[in-house]
Amino acid sequence: MKKQLISLAAAGALVLGLAGCATGGGAGGTGGEAEGPKPLDELVVGFAQVGAESGWRTANTKDIQAAFADAGIELKFSDAQQKQENQIKAIRSYIQQGVDYIAFSPVVETGWDAVLNEAKAAGIPVVLTDRAVDSKDESLYVSFLGSDFIEEGKKAGDWVLEEYKDTTEPVNIVQLEGTTGAAPAIDRAEGFAEVIAENPNLEVVASQTGDFTRAGGKQVMEAMLKSQPDIDLVYAHNDDMGLGAIEAIEAAGLVPGEDIKIVTVDAVKDGMQALADGKINFIVECSPLLGAQLVEIIETLNDGGTVEKRIITEETTFTQEQAVEALPDRKY
Repeated sequence: MKKQLISLAAAGALVLGLAGCATGGGAGGTGGEAEGPKPLDELVVGFAQVGAESGWRTANTKDIQAAFADAGIELKFSDAQQKQENQIKAIRSYIQQGVDYIAFSPVVETGWDAVLNEAKAAGIPVVLTDRAVDSKDESLYVSFLGSDFIEEGKKAGDWVLEEYKDTTEPVNIVQLEGTTGAAPAIDRAEGFAEVIAENPNLEVVASQTGDFTRAGGKQVMEAMLKSQPDIDLVYAHNDDMGLGAIEAIEAAGLVPGEDIKIVTVDAVKDGMQALADGKINFIVECSPLLGAQLVEIIETLNDGGTVEKRIITEETTFTQEQAVEALPDRKY
C-alpha cells in the first residue's frame, strides 16, 4: 500500500506546533525540551471505534488490534455501538487516563470540537481513521487516514453511466444510504449524484438510510419495492446493505443482478461472493485494513516526525470476473 507519510523531521518544536505534544501525548510534557521517543512498549493509544455494524467494521477492528499487538503498543479499545455520545465519553476517558495518542472513527461528522479541544489542551494528538470530522479548526487533529468517499461514489456512478450509456428509457435508481450525517454516506451520495447527472435518463427515485447494516438494507429495500415497483438499480453505500437488499429482492420473487442490478461499496468477502455469484453487479473497494498505516503514523509522531494531514488509502473496483479471481486470497 502506498506510503504517504512525510519524512521524519528532527525539530521537536515543529511537531509540538502541529500536534500539541506529539512526543509525549498525555503522559509526556507540555513544553520545554524534547524528551525523545518513548519505547514502543511504553506507548498507550486509545481507540474509539464506531461499532460493529458491518463486516467491514469487524475487519477494520481486527486489523487495527492486530497491528498494534504486532508493534508492541498498548491499545485501549472502546465500541461506541454507533452512538456519538459513547465515543465522546470514551475519548474523555482516554484524556483522563493520560494516553499518549487518541484515534477514532467518528460516527458522524459534526459535534466534535468540544472534546477535541479537550484533547488538544491535554497535549494528546488525535488521528482520525476512516471517517472525517466537519470542523473549521484543523489543528484539532494531526491527520485523517482513510478513503476518498466522494471518489468511491464517482466510481460507482461511472459504472452505472457506462452500463446504461445506450438506454433511451428512464432508469429508476434507489439509494441505500449509510448512517445519516456520516462522512461516507454524505460523500458517496455526492460523488454518485455528480457522475450520473451526465445522463438525464438516470434518476434516483428514492433514497433512505439503512444505517450501514444488513438488516437495515433489507428493511429499506422491502419498503422501496412496495413504493417503487419499477426499480432498475440499487446503489448501496456498503456491501452489508446491498446484501440485505438481495434478501428483500429474492423474497419478492425477483432475481438480484438481473431484474434489479446492484452496485455497492466495500468489497468484503460476503459482498465479493455475491458479486462472484452474479447477485451484485459491481463493487467499489473501501479497504478496512488501516492498522499498519495507523501504527506507522503513531510511530512517526513518537519519533519526532510529521505526517500528512490527509492520507488516502489505495483502492480498486471489482467486476464479477475480478471478484472470482480475487476471492481465494481475500483477507477480509
